[in-house]
Amino acid sequence: MNDMLEQSPVNRRAFFKNVGAIGGGGMLLGAFPWLQSCSADERKEIAREKVTLGIIGTGSRGQYHLQNLRDMPNVEVTALCDNHAPHLKEAAGMCPAAKTYADYRQVLERKDIRAVLVATPLNAHPVITIDALEAGKHVFCEKSMALSPAECIAMYRAFKRSGKVLFIGQQRLYDPKYIRAMEMVHSGQLGEITGIRTYWFRNNDWRRPVSSPDLERKINWRLYREFSGGLMTELATHQLQVGNWAMKMIPETVSGFGDLVYWKDDREVYDSVSLIYRYANGVKMTYESVISNKFYGLEEELLCHKGTMEFEKGKYYFEEVKPASGIMQLVNQIEHQIFDRVSFAGPSWVPETATKNTGYLVMDKVSSHDGASTVGFASDGSVELLAAFCEAAVTGRPAPNLVEEAYYSSVLALLGLQAMDEKRIITFPDEYKIPYLNFA
Repeated sequence: MNDMLEQSPVNRRAFFKNVGAIGGGGMLLGAFPWLQSCSADERKEIAREKVTLGIIGTGSRGQYHLQNLRDMPNVEVTALCDNHAPHLKEAAGMCPAAKTYADYRQVLERKDIRAVLVATPLNAHPVITIDALEAGKHVFCEKSMALSPAECIAMYRAFKRSGKVLFIGQQRLYDPKYIRAMEMVHSGQLGEITGIRTYWFRNNDWRRPVSSPDLERKINWRLYREFSGGLMTELATHQLQVGNWAMKMIPETVSGFGDLVYWKDDREVYDSVSLIYRYANGVKMTYESVISNKFYGLEEELLCHKGTMEFEKGKYYFEEVKPASGIMQLVNQIEHQIFDRVSFAGPSWVPETATKNTGYLVMDKVSSHDGASTVGFASDGSVELLAAFCEAAVTGRPAPNLVEEAYYSSVLALLGLQAMDEKRIITFPDEYKIPYLNFA
């Protein structure tokens, strides 16, 4: 199994295609059921058919997906929809054979379209997704799910009623380094989980240029509460999902603070957030995000009693570092004898020692990013997630647990926002709990 997981990025699609063959669908698929493999007959069906797909929302993220879809042999983009003409024109230039629309309902009326991809501002996710499911379409909807827990659960229930496929844009679930790292965590190699630290830091105002003032809220929708929850719904959902995935449970409570610290313009969302999510067993997951300093980038750090996992870097560290070899100890002693006699101005010189914990990669080759881009990243699982959706749209078989993972991360982000707004501890409401196969 590990040999298949430790492949170069160019071979990862083969890994996901063949994952069901590993151990007869054993430990890996038991831990990550959304990675189920297609049967031989289904693979033949996928090879014969093309998914006719419409993209609703052709801004930066929609165009990012369109670029990837053009390289997939089993999908044909036949419709593009956006109520902002410049974005629609840009997308049409990338896919000239597709018909264009300003009203998403016209896309849903087309009987020849099997699936839609929703990449609109967050506030439009629930109505479009529910309408699409009720129209008999398979749906890929970007994260977060919605702007309120009530809308999130309405989307979930519409999905369960429909019998259709629903994917939410939580690409870490399909990122090979996260899968390999989580397999190590769940197998106990790093010991019991005792704490989780997550953060995402950028240094920019999060604004995009507008051609006229009346377009400000349409283009910079992430900065206004009518359309977005800011850092929580646009960034935190990715990282909260990793914590739940590791813990196999959801936190009971959340508290925190949100402020406008640096970007004091007309925006309505916080530019600095700090939260603590507490699980029933006492483990705490912290989440912090600021967009006025980028030094630390982004990471999800899992603290265990035998070691530590850094998911985005794809590295793990054991608490006890192996002792140096005899030759390295000798080199160290010689270096000390030489440099201890030399005076240095400023900080003291410290030799490289064998006790430095440099860690290990979870795979032979790891691709990671610093979180600076607001559009997308190469090799972050987005292509694999989209390819899996297109396959599921052919077979009509939803990916187990995928929606549930996205649902809980979306609701937890919103509860965190509520905790900051109301400056109090929020308990996860029972009415928003749904069945989840991955819970212990």
